[in-house]
Amino acid sequence: MTPLSPPSSAPLVVYIDGVGLLGPGIDHWEEGRRQLAGLAPARLQKTVLPAPAALPPAERRRAGATVKLALAIGLEALQAAGLEAAQVPSVFTSSGGDGLNCHEMCVALASPDKFISPTRFHNSVHNAASGYWGIATGSMATSSVLCAYDGSFAAGLLEAVAQAVVDGVPVLLLAYDTDYPEPLHSARPVPDTFGVALILAPQRSARSLARCTLHGDACLTGDPADQLADPVLEPLRRGIPAARSLPLLRAVATQQAGRVVLDYLDGLQLALDIAPCA
Repeated sequence: MTPLSPPSSAPLVVYIDGVGLLGPGIDHWEEGRRQLAGLAPARLQKTVLPAPAALPPAERRRAGATVKLALAIGLEALQAAGLEAAQVPSVFTSSGGDGLNCHEMCVALASPDKFISPTRFHNSVHNAASGYWGIATGSMATSSVLCAYDGSFAAGLLEAVAQAVVDGVPVLLLAYDTDYPEPLHSARPVPDTFGVALILAPQRSARSLARCTLHGDACLTGDPADQLADPVLEPLRRGIPAARSLPLLRAVATQQAGRVVLDYLDGLQLALDIAPCA
């Protein structure tokens, strides 16, 4: 008897309909697109976080770095895709949350009275950015929050693609990381703050920038992750977990078809095919 071959998984196909980007020397997607496409030089400049104008004043004063970052990139991606937040489920992913807030809580715990500010505490939970997103946008759509340490971007991408394909609706993926002050920085040397947001849609639209295809089990590979030739952008890719999205963003920026391999887990990378929609 010939054993049956295991069924092959159907490919997962989504379209990138909007991008939000903020990081060192990058204030928005258009600036990042030009740098990734080699049309403008990458800049060595500390990330500048905009004030979260979408939040009410009381919440605006309490918002930490991850909240400001997530709001900036998420709203940019939604605007590019021409979508309202209320319609769009979201997937938030970060390797560690708000580094400065974590530092301040450790300082408080090491003090004689060990008093922790309630604001510090509620900003310390990993889903803080997701909660503030709901307050700022009024969105009642489902929201998932996950963490996979340095593989958080790839894990979030898998989750968002699966949701978009299974549920048949656009999904907003937000991946972000912040740096830590010393002494935590010595143990977790994330050099700066970086965030990327993608609108992943199950059908092509007039705003689609690229088609992404994940080929079932073959999307997990032992092949090495793609690197960037740029001497400024490549250290970002290596140093900030969310910036491991940069090879994917470069493929979108250059409008080139091909295979992209992203860092995921130790010895196991995520591969996907990219094709331009222009």
